[in-house]
Amino acid sequence: MNHIEGKFKGVRNANIYYQAWLPEGNVKAVLLVVHGLGEHSGRYMNVVNHFVPLGYAVYGLDHIGHGKSEGMREVVERFEDYTDTLTIYYNMVKGWQTGKPVFLLGHSMGGLIAAYYLLDHQADFRGAVISAPGIKVSASISQAAITIGKILSVLAPKAGVLALDVNGISRHPEVVRAYVNDPLVFHGKTPARLAAELVKTMSRVTAKVDKITLPFIVVQGGQDKLVDPAGAQMLYDKASSKDKTIKVYDGLYHEVFNEPERARVLKDVETWLAAHV
Repeated sequence: MNHIEGKFKGVRNANIYYQAWLPEGNVKAVLLVVHGLGEHSGRYMNVVNHFVPLGYAVYGLDHIGHGKSEGMREVVERFEDYTDTLTIYYNMVKGWQTGKPVFLLGHSMGGLIAAYYLLDHQADFRGAVISAPGIKVSASISQAAITIGKILSVLAPKAGVLALDVNGISRHPEVVRAYVNDPLVFHGKTPARLAAELVKTMSRVTAKVDKITLPFIVVQGGQDKLVDPAGAQMLYDKASSKDKTIKVYDGLYHEVFNEPERARVLKDVETWLAAHV
């Protein structure tokens, strides 16, 4: 496969890093990867190594404040910092792969970004793959905590308020170890502004998810401790798509593409994509 990388100007003129992995032969379709909170596009090599040999071109970007992109870590002014930048990148990818069907693949916060993006841009895609979407506020977060977070997002938007339990990403110790030692992963607490924007966007998606009519597949770990698996079920139940699939994998943690059983998950996604290309 061929690997390319570069940078483009995103929101507020920030330099946004992107990369792509291209098959040696003809491109069958495009997978546009939208990564999760605190991580980066380089953590999707299991997806890359599975799909590029099958003829898929895989494109990814590092969100503003993430990975190799500019910006204070995880600091945003509004959630649209992500979606506005995604629009710029999508238009670049369409220019490079004219006429090829594009599938949006979003994981975790990237699943929230993808679901929110599809409310207004679903006509741009052939379908979507949504992995462990962070679209439901966890029951463990009280209304009081949400209210305090909203206040902090105004008074101290960069103050860290939420920490991620790294042991929840995968049951595979090597995956956790690599995550902990990855210098491109942000290991601090999520800033108050972003936390408040996440909650606000979850509410928006929940209220309007019936607008989604695009074919999609949701893949979700049944023992996910980082997002509420009920969010995946809600997305499946409430979307108006006639063509929709959900796969809940008993016992799997948050990063289903990085779990010991990932071959099964990737094969399920492969089968679904093949039926929609």
